[in-house]
Amino acid sequence: MHLHISHETVYDYDAPLSRSTQYLRLTPRRSRGLRILHWGLALPAPASSCADAFGNTMHVLSLDGPRRDIVLRAMGEVITDDGPPRPDPEDELPAPLFLRDSVLTRADEALRGFAAGFADAAKADAHGALLMLMSAIGERMPYLRGYTDAATPAAEAFQTGRGVCQDHAQVFVCCARLLGLPARYVSGYLATDAEHVASHAWAEVRLPDAKPEDDASSMAGGWLGYDISNQCLADGRHVKLAIGADYLDACPVRGVRTGGGLETMRAEVLVKPGTGDQQ
Repeated sequence: MHLHISHETVYDYDAPLSRSTQYLRLTPRRSRGLRILHWGLALPAPASSCADAFGNTMHVLSLDGPRRDIVLRAMGEVITDDGPPRPDPEDELPAPLFLRDSVLTRADEALRGFAAGFADAAKADAHGALLMLMSAIGERMPYLRGYTDAATPAAEAFQTGRGVCQDHAQVFVCCARLLGLPARYVSGYLATDAEHVASHAWAEVRLPDAKPEDDASSMAGGWLGYDISNQCLADGRHVKLAIGADYLDACPVRGVRTGGGLETMRAEVLVKPGTGDQQ
């Protein structure tokens, strides 16, 4: 699938902003099934580039002097694999790294009890159990805005019983780890029919290696993406930006500031098909 992507994030302040540092994960993560044709960032000042602890491309933008807004733009074209989702066995990070909990994915008794209901199924068929888990989270936590925010932990969102893609991904990741399966949070983009949407989030789980009795078509031996909000596996419509233990590790934009008073933020993402697929 040939996709054009544009992403604009705007911060407005009701008082002069004296200093700001923004950590930007706005460059697609190179992975199997993704080819970047071109990509660029339009920022209010030059930014330094590095790889973060999870291998994501991160730009650090520092701004000094009084200002009333910050405008961040990312844009480019990518080619994604249109084939059916399959586990990816290649990864530069050790899978056990993603068995550890984190600030936003720490389990409470309610989540432990919920995940325990899938333990027997996970021992027999990890992928099948994860599909059941995905469906159960979708039923228990309808997609509704306004009940959680970026700082809401998985346990709190689960108790609330509502949430958005970020909450769905973090609850799923928490439960998968409780089942003994390495799992991580993914931020990125999703091609939809909507004109303007926000960035998206889903989860990836490292499925156990295939057993001798498994057939060649079984889902085993690699990382596979689960989009809980849309009740599907991550496919050619999904473009990965960053991975991490939770939202804090992989969010597209995160920063600190001095001054500025009240901050308002708006973000728009446009993902649309290209004029023709390129080989």
